[in-house]
Amino acid sequence: MGTGKNGTFDKNPDWKRWAVLEVYDTPTVTPSFFTWWWKIFKTTNTVYELVPIEGHGLWDGKQVFGDLPKQSDYEGKIAVLTRATIKLSGLKRFWAHVDAIAEQMASAPGFITSVGIGEVPFIKQATFSIWESKEQMRSFAYKLPLHKEVIKKTHQEKWYSEDMFTRFKVIEG
Repeated sequence: MGTGKNGTFDKNPDWKRWAVLEVYDTPTVTPSFFTWWWKIFKTTNTVYELVPIEGHGLWDGKQVFGDLPKQSDYEGKIAVLTRATIKLSGLKRFWAHVDAIAEQMASAPGFITSVGIGEVPFIKQATFSIWESKEQMRSFAYKLPLHKEVIKKTHQEKWYSEDMFTRFKVIEG
């Protein structure tokens, strides 16, 4: 999948950064095609080993991480994948809010890193972010007035035809 610049969505892709998401039923040590590709071209890569712990929603009509509880008791370092298919009628409103939210996220307490990911440019977007704790991530997502307001608008104005929110325990990375 392609990525945006500066750790967020961008109308101009970052041609030097790509995202690969591999899902396994059990832990694996078998190198994937991508591992081989990275070695051949001597690329720099960052790999995160994650275990899905909570979430809801669908990705192309599927529960790609299984049937997860909406909440868990886990409070440690957490990775979050938010993914949405944006309706054509919601594109302008969605993109009008991206920069301000990205700026606030980058300076939020507990924020470690993020990358904006696009499966289909402008329409199928995801954010992968890592936080020091679930509480710090929740403070950004649900207590920061601007982000809280954008969440409200996405529901009221029905920007998405589909969305998925999944949280992961960070095992390695």
